[in-house]
Order: sequence, then C-alpha cells, then structure tokens
Amino acid sequence: MLACLTPWTAAAQTPARQAAATQLSESELMELVPEIRAAAAIIYNPHTGDILWENNSHDQRSIASLTKLMTAVTFIASEPDLDQKVVVAQSDVRNASVTYLRAGERVTLGDLLRLTLIASDNGAARAIARTSEGGTAEFVRRMNETAKLMGLTNTHYADPSGLDARNVSTAYDMSHLIAYATAHPTLGPIMRQREATVRSGARSFRIRNTNKLLGTDVPVVGGKTGFIRKAGYCLATLLQVPQGSQLAVVVLGAANSAIRFNDARELFNWAVVRTTGLLTGGQPIDVAGRP
Repeated sequence: MLACLTPWTAAAQTPARQAAATQLSESELMELVPEIRAAAAIIYNPHTGDILWENNSHDQRSIASLTKLMTAVTFIASEPDLDQKVVVAQSDVRNASVTYLRAGERVTLGDLLRLTLIASDNGAARAIARTSEGGTAEFVRRMNETAKLMGLTNTHYADPSGLDARNVSTAYDMSHLIAYATAHPTLGPIMRQREATVRSGARSFRIRNTNKLLGTDVPVVGGKTGFIRKAGYCLATLLQVPQGSQLAVVVLGAANSAIRFNDARELFNWAVVRTTGLLTGGQPIDVAGRP
C-alpha cells in the first residue's frame, strides 16, 4: 500500500506493559469478539498487511483532526528548516476553535509541528500550510497528491486542520497513514510526547497530548485524535504488541471521547491475545485491564 512512497526510517519501538485483569483460558479469549461502540474501526498489521479485525472499515467518513497526520507528512516531506521562524497571521487563528497562537507572534516551524501533532492546534496547522511553498491551496493539493501516491483511494482533504467536514477518509486508509507517519524519525517521537514546551512570541508554555492512551498501560508508538460534530470522536494510533509487531488501531465516529479510547483499548487487548496466545503455552493469559 505504501510502496509508492519512500519508506521513512523505522521508528523506535515502545516496550509493552501488561496489567492483569481477567484470567481466561487461551481458547476462551481467542473466541471473544470485541464489543466496539464506534461507527467504524480496524486493527491492521502494517508489517504483514493483514487486517485482524474490522467493522465498516471502508465507510468514508469525516475525519476531523486526523487530517493533521497528512498535514505533518506533507510538511516534513519538504525537508523544512524546523528552526525557521514565521509570523502567525490573523487568518491562522480566526475561528480556529483550538489554538494557543496569537496573530503577529513569531514561532518556529518546529513548534508549529509540535502544536499540530501534540495539542491538535488548528492555528498551527493553518500556519504550516500557509507558509509552505505555494501557500495553503497548493499545500492542500499536495496533501491530496500524497494520499493518491499512498493508495489512500477513499481519502480527500479540503483544509489542513480538519475543521472542514469535507476532509474524509476511512478507518482502513487511516490505519495505513498512522503507520506511515509514525515511522518517520521526526513525527513518531513527537506523537509519543505526553507534554512539550513551545514558544510563541515572548510567551513560553506547556502543551499536553490529546491522546489519553499515552502514559497508560497501553504501549503507544504514535497516535492522533480528532473531533468535530460531523466526524464524532476519532482516534488513529499505532500500538506495540508484547514480544510482537506493531498494530494500527483506528476508531472513527465514537459518541464521546471516552468511548474512542476504550474501544481502542478493547481492540488492542483482543489483538494481543490473537497474536501472542501461542507464547503462553496454553496457560491463562493476562489481558490489560479495562478502565
């Protein structure tokens, strides 16, 4: 699926942690079916190309700030100088919904990238696109061109922030994109940061990651959240299987924020049993606890 683009350098893997919860036999656990409440979801193994589980994974839906994954991929592909400073425009912050920026302030491209991926800052995503070669319209065109090169046939972008409900994709396409983005040596580590300090103008402040799976027993390699009314609550994340490979877990159209994280956890726990059950030698398996 991603063969059309040059692969990034492989991202560092995060050590897995397993917390005890239920004690069921291997056969019992492997027969369980995930109880998912989101409108669409998928578990995808980017190393083998296998889909371990899916529900409505090819349904095209609004994706909100999952858009910012492609914004980051398109931006970093141009090999920008992340120390370069740009001036925040009024158009970047107007009706931005979520932004830490103020018009007229100078901020580095690196901090704009951190704001975009960690805090899901809409003003930062707009500033990245506006200050790129050719401006916002050309940047969005490149986002769509990159999607085509990656084979993301059900994905289309109308703006770089995700506020535009016309940004659409599928759980299937997003599972491929999160795996690709996380493998980048710059983007992956940023998405794994729970907090970061950024500077805009004379201000220095802390931002926190919107991915609430970070810092829990779920081994996050990378991820991005999203929400607008049209899309519902969304999550695309890459997780590390204990003594195994990485799995992309995508949840779209959840009714609230807690559901998207709970669904992702349920899917990952189920996948761990499916992919590592043989390692237990038939003994009871400890599955990460449900919140």
